[in-house]
Amino acid sequence: MRVLGFDIGGTKCAVITADWDGKNITILNKSKYDTEKGTSPQAVIQRLIEMAEDISDIKPQAIGISCGGPLDSKRGVIMSPPNLVGWDNVEIVRQVESHFGVKTLLQNDANACAVAEWKFGAGRGSENMVFLTFGTGLGAGLILNGRLYSGTNDNAGELGHIRLEKFGPVGYGKKGSFEGFCSGGGIAQLGYMLALEKIQTGEYPAYFRKGMTSQDITAKSIAEAALAGDSTAAEVYRVCGEHLGKGLSVIIDILNPEVIVIGSIFARSRDLLWQYAETEIRKEALSISSEVCKVVPAELGEEIGDYAAVATALL
Repeated sequence: MRVLGFDIGGTKCAVITADWDGKNITILNKSKYDTEKGTSPQAVIQRLIEMAEDISDIKPQAIGISCGGPLDSKRGVIMSPPNLVGWDNVEIVRQVESHFGVKTLLQNDANACAVAEWKFGAGRGSENMVFLTFGTGLGAGLILNGRLYSGTNDNAGELGHIRLEKFGPVGYGKKGSFEGFCSGGGIAQLGYMLALEKIQTGEYPAYFRKGMTSQDITAKSIAEAALAGDSTAAEVYRVCGEHLGKGLSVIIDILNPEVIVIGSIFARSRDLLWQYAETEIRKEALSISSEVCKVVPAELGEEIGDYAAVATALL
């Protein structure tokens, strides 16, 4: 079965072709380009269609589109994502279906990534799986009873919006949120706050130099400092890890999943986070549920966007 996937993002777009044999997926070809600001949605869609024609030697039997939300997957409409200015109520599925004459499905990128890890990655074989992006932000996708669960209007799984503390780093427009504590942006905020405390006592953490602002700090630079033995950097990841455990405990108690798959920063920095997260889970979650739930790093790595697009076609 030939499958075609469109991965639409604020900085890049890609077209992927793959073969699906009912069990395994084989990526055949990929073409991508940097998203140009100010380009109309119709122009982008037309370019993606042309790219698909160029890299696919046969007609696809199913097409999937992965894109940042908000969107309406049932109607196939993209509804003003913050990273895609001007994409207001774009009927992308109708346009793609009218060209190829093939069933086309649209999902937000977190849901699409969840399906990819479920079908091809760390969640293979599970019936109940939660996927957390843990990248720039904290998006999530839910696989419940062997099906993608997207909720009444595609807003299920917005776990980053859960408030874990009254005060704390800001994520998802809410201080002290799950995303605030467990995202690249949140870790940078934590690193900056703890660095200010140290500076006022005459010390400079290894990841911070005089004149730096919060924009100069990244989760990666703090992780590197922590691995090199910097105590302030290690403290940042301790705080992040503890709140990761608190957030995971809520997920475990409510959804009772078999596996929670976590991508990006967790996959790269598990050794800095997991001991603290695991301790919190033991304290907070129902043991009868936590004992049957594995928490594992995502497997698909930097290629997850490619797999997400073609996985959406298989829904």
